[in-house]
Amino acid sequence: MSTVNLTNEDNDNDSEYMQTGDMDMMYISTSSQQTELPGGAEQQTMRVYLRVRPFSKEELSDKEDQDCVGIENSQTVTLNAPKGSANMKSSEKGIGMSLHKFSFSQIFGPEMMQSEIFEATVKSQTSDFLDGKNALLFSYGVTNAGKTYTIQGTPKQPGILPRVLDATFQYIGGHLYDGMDLKPYLRNDAQYLDPDQVKQEKSAKAAIFASVKEECEPLRSSGLESCSALTSNPTEADSSQFALWVAFFEIYNECVYDLLQVSLCSKSKKRSSLRVCDDGAGNCYVKDLRWINVLTLAEASKVLQFGNKNRSAAATKLNHSSSRSHSIFTIKLLKIDDSTVTRISEFSLCDLAGSERCNKTKTFGERLKEAGNINNSLLILGKCLTALRNNQTEGMKNSYIPFRESKLTKLFQAVFCGKGRASMIVNINQCASTYDETLHVMKFSAVAKQVVQVIPDKTLKSLAPCLVGRDGKPLVKNGVMDTQALESFLSEEELLDEEDEANMSLATENELANMIESLRTKLLAERKRNLVQEMEIRNEMGDAMLQQLMESEELRSRQIEELKESFEEKLENTFEIYKDAIREHAYQSARNNLEDDYVPFDEFIAEQDKVETLKRKVSELEGLTSSIGGLCAVPTVDQSCQTHPYKSTEAAEKCAIDSICEDKQQLIICLEKRLKDINVRLQNTTDGYLEKSSELDDLQRKSKDQTESMEEILWQNVQNDREIASLKSELAKLSQNSPMLLRPKRGLLANIRDAVTSPRKTSTTRTKRKTAHP
Repeated sequence: MSTVNLTNEDNDNDSEYMQTGDMDMMYISTSSQQTELPGGAEQQTMRVYLRVRPFSKEELSDKEDQDCVGIENSQTVTLNAPKGSANMKSSEKGIGMSLHKFSFSQIFGPEMMQSEIFEATVKSQTSDFLDGKNALLFSYGVTNAGKTYTIQGTPKQPGILPRVLDATFQYIGGHLYDGMDLKPYLRNDAQYLDPDQVKQEKSAKAAIFASVKEECEPLRSSGLESCSALTSNPTEADSSQFALWVAFFEIYNECVYDLLQVSLCSKSKKRSSLRVCDDGAGNCYVKDLRWINVLTLAEASKVLQFGNKNRSAAATKLNHSSSRSHSIFTIKLLKIDDSTVTRISEFSLCDLAGSERCNKTKTFGERLKEAGNINNSLLILGKCLTALRNNQTEGMKNSYIPFRESKLTKLFQAVFCGKGRASMIVNINQCASTYDETLHVMKFSAVAKQVVQVIPDKTLKSLAPCLVGRDGKPLVKNGVMDTQALESFLSEEELLDEEDEANMSLATENELANMIESLRTKLLAERKRNLVQEMEIRNEMGDAMLQQLMESEELRSRQIEELKESFEEKLENTFEIYKDAIREHAYQSARNNLEDDYVPFDEFIAEQDKVETLKRKVSELEGLTSSIGGLCAVPTVDQSCQTHPYKSTEAAEKCAIDSICEDKQQLIICLEKRLKDINVRLQNTTDGYLEKSSELDDLQRKSKDQTESMEEILWQNVQNDREIASLKSELAKLSQNSPMLLRPKRGLLANIRDAVTSPRKTSTTRTKRKTAHP
């Protein structure tokens, strides 16, 4: 495999254009008109189109038609916030407005056809693509707004992509290069393929076509009209041929996946993501992306159909088949002259996933993660466009453009920075439920419309290795060495005078060999000297850096100690403040308690005197009661009180004593009753205790009897064991004395009967012995 760097015949001034190095300097105006710049370059604002989707039957039945979108003319649209939307609530609070007006390059209403949209939007870009320029078209909008329908369409109503492919094949005509040995490489290069690699490409193409049904053959008859001539076709005298290669991939959860991999059809295997790399010239490309060489429109349609089967899609509340990824279909047209690629042009059509709010689409789990990644990539795209617009505004400080924060913006950074013409189709629906999301999309498109692109008059050639001087100018122009630039680049010691040049021209071969040898030795000595000097510089820098690190570490340690001391001092002060506050609080609380319980001294003395007098009266009354006793009756007291009025005080005292006695008597009666109840309870408890005690005694006696009987049984068992042992010993002796004693033959039952009855006899004899010897 060999790689070819393109040498475009139309790219003579591109080297100077690419030496600027700062892509942001290409945006210098915000004018909406197309203007010419010095050097043949032109600038224009990004073309942004608006397409309004018609209502569906379900949306009309749900009363979504609330006149939210009003098309005033072909370039102006008005949004009116419906009731219940967040924008209307904010406007009612005095924040923002409920009526918004936006302008676009062109607005297409619900009645516009696919062919009309192609003629008005992409036709000029397709012509540029066929002329060798790069182009980018991406559709943007909320979910369920018709983005995929605009890009791909249906078999009866083909979208922009099939029409671009049809126009390309019409332009190529009979100048199609049918070999597969020239294939796109990196971003702007091509490579030669050997026969084995060509076979691999053909087999991969056949595998893709084998898995696709014959559904897309009659595309032209099913809705693709013959496009008008976009540009002049190659003449017969022109020997140029064209090869068309396509690729289809998606960006899903910030990972790039190839949609043309045959292994994707087996769901058991996990898809492998691809890397986005840089070719060294500021152009990003997808590494290991599969490119398919298509020869007819039917083959291109099969490739598109195969990729759509592998694309990530899922059902949400707003869309039953919502795209969950950004899909990019890229077309590369190779112009070939005498088996050499002289020009490559690229047309990318990007179908962006719809921005959505999770509370409306009812997404959760994996769908929620997808929605977060989609919204994040679209947010970064908006940041890039805003930064580009701000950098073009006069008086604004150039800001950082976050192209590399997302795979989407990283891939199309070169196009946004002038290496191609970009345009955008904004798709919206007229539903009142998605008004807030539609308003956000319109604000995004307003920013994109203000971005100015500087397009060079001639396409950019790929960056080949180029020798440049100190001032950044190339030393080689059109293959010829520039002597003036070379003299400015070389120092005086390096320049050769005329005499040296004359001597060199007359030198012999030996002199030339000696000169080469001396120069070689000088070169080696210079390299050694440079190496030693580099090592010394590195050592010095290392020592200086180490010293600086040690000083900074010491300074930081001192700062830490000072901070520690200051914090300790602050902590001690805080503790002292808390202690003083607690002491003050305790003192105040004690003082408040003293104030609540404080009694003046005079009142305290008076109260003590009263207490003493009362004690004396009580003692006198107790003496009277003890003398009088409890014999006085109430009637006699009453009579004495009535018959002897002159003794009123004594009678009153007696009445008080009687009342006290009655109270005491009632108390005594009550206590006697309680004592009786307690005695009754005590008696019942005593009786119960006695009953339980008797039962316990009975149980103890029973257990004692059982224990005695058990001991007797155990003693009997011991005696039986002893007798059995003595019998065994006697039996052994008898067997030893008469070993030849023959026993009469008896039956089995007789032997068993004797064995059973013999213990009983012995037991009866033992019981007789026991009774005889008590």
